[in-house]
Amino acid sequence: MITEHRRTVRRRRALLVPALGAVSLLSLLSPLPASAEPADRHPHVAPPRPPALRPWTAAEARTDAFLKHVRRDPQLLRGFFEHLPKGGDLHNHLSGAVSTEYLIRLAAEDGLCVDTSTMTAVAPPCGPGTRPAADARTDRAFHDALVRAWSMQDFPPDQNGHDHFFDTFGRFGEVTWRHRGKLLAEVADDVAAQNQFYLETMVSPASDGAKKLAADVGWDADLARLHGKLTAGGKLDKLVAAARKEADDADAEFRTAARCGTDRPRPGCRLTVRWISQVSRGSSPERVFTQMALGMRLAERDPRFLAVNLVQPEDWDSSLDNYRLQMRMLKHLRGVYPRAHITLHAGELWPGLVKPEHLKFHIKEAVTVAGAERIGHGVDLVHEDDWRGTARTMAAREVAVEVPFTSNAQILGVKGDDHPFSVYRNHGVPIVLATDDPGVSRIDISHEYQYAATTYGLTYPELKDLARASLEYAFLPGRSLWRGNPTAEGYRLDAACLGQRPDSGRPVTTDCGRLLTSSPKASVQWRQEAAFAAFERAFRVGR
Repeated sequence: MITEHRRTVRRRRALLVPALGAVSLLSLLSPLPASAEPADRHPHVAPPRPPALRPWTAAEARTDAFLKHVRRDPQLLRGFFEHLPKGGDLHNHLSGAVSTEYLIRLAAEDGLCVDTSTMTAVAPPCGPGTRPAADARTDRAFHDALVRAWSMQDFPPDQNGHDHFFDTFGRFGEVTWRHRGKLLAEVADDVAAQNQFYLETMVSPASDGAKKLAADVGWDADLARLHGKLTAGGKLDKLVAAARKEADDADAEFRTAARCGTDRPRPGCRLTVRWISQVSRGSSPERVFTQMALGMRLAERDPRFLAVNLVQPEDWDSSLDNYRLQMRMLKHLRGVYPRAHITLHAGELWPGLVKPEHLKFHIKEAVTVAGAERIGHGVDLVHEDDWRGTARTMAAREVAVEVPFTSNAQILGVKGDDHPFSVYRNHGVPIVLATDDPGVSRIDISHEYQYAATTYGLTYPELKDLARASLEYAFLPGRSLWRGNPTAEGYRLDAACLGQRPDSGRPVTTDCGRLLTSSPKASVQWRQEAAFAAFERAFRVGR
């Protein structure tokens, strides 16, 4: 149970810090060489030259020594990753991020019913074949059946979870559309508790209005003309206004639920949050285009919204049939809305799930046609035509790949040696770790970092740079704290803050202060660097 897990987390946190002082590190303090990058694990792929290893600080060496020391102690290892500053979560679906237990509670509070044949939440009144969701408060078997139906809890690990994973959203969908603000309050608390500082989460703005507008306008293969029909008479602007009002209402609900501005604010109040507009890729072409245009226009009109993304299974027939068309739609709209960002689920495919011809081009077209600045999943990379060329392009353009390990394992059955994590790293492609749908998957971001470290033999400095990447490649506006291409050249402070330390106790210089004040991105990055300094201090001699 998630509630029980949280109690365990609190107990482990209480144990970790004293344990750091109790363990003698005297024999572990000499700076250790970084381990070599794991070889490319795909036998048919020639391993490229690994990225250059950067120098370690003494504090990083001590922290890495402790990490090596506790690898065989599950409790201390889990505590290490919970305390590790982990940047931001850039691939997160709000409806799938909240715990299943909380969804059941909301369903009961709203008086919803459950179709007992499909375990799907439905609107009241509760007729034949349904029962009140509130019954889950007293009927433990019913409660547990809902948890299994609405998440991956107890799903057999040796079976393909693809259909069960995606079916959960339809089962609890009647719950989630009602309370965006309350959902965010729960998710924001969880993200902040994981020692993260930033969240980009996906929602479907003005979904019903977009569906109606698309039906009214209809399809036109001339994309410029279709966009003109959407904007004629202010129709799209009215939809943008409706989406902004929806966001205003969600903000108000969030502030109330999270007690922001009171003397008892919840942890989520201090989290920086931005929205990404979801586009239902399995819908009709006119609806897909309308949602894209709405999301990109919204990103240019409202700073709370940053980007668009395509959701729903990439392997559905409609998704496969319209993939190239949708990439052309985004290419056209990028010319209309150049300040809107694009991140795309691309390559969430695997041999056997789709025909071989569908494995050949999705990531490449997302990057080279649609102009995606990040891609999500990217699991089928090495099955694409000229995949090395695509990897080189991604590295040169700093197109990051969002990697949710557990989601990839549950949906596609891809993990360990089969996953292209090392391939991306060895080709210099930026990587950010993410959760995808942690409520459905029953995991958190600490789990994903721990999986990366133990599966691929990552050192503490490598984990630290993964966390830095999750803020560097965020769409949060403003100049970065880092200069150049940090994935290729290492994380070097911008000239304005060169020589400054967030843990020195001294005021920053005027130039650095100006950067931190003017740039939301640099400000969050500076917070993380301060957190790293505090984290690493726990491993000094004598503590």
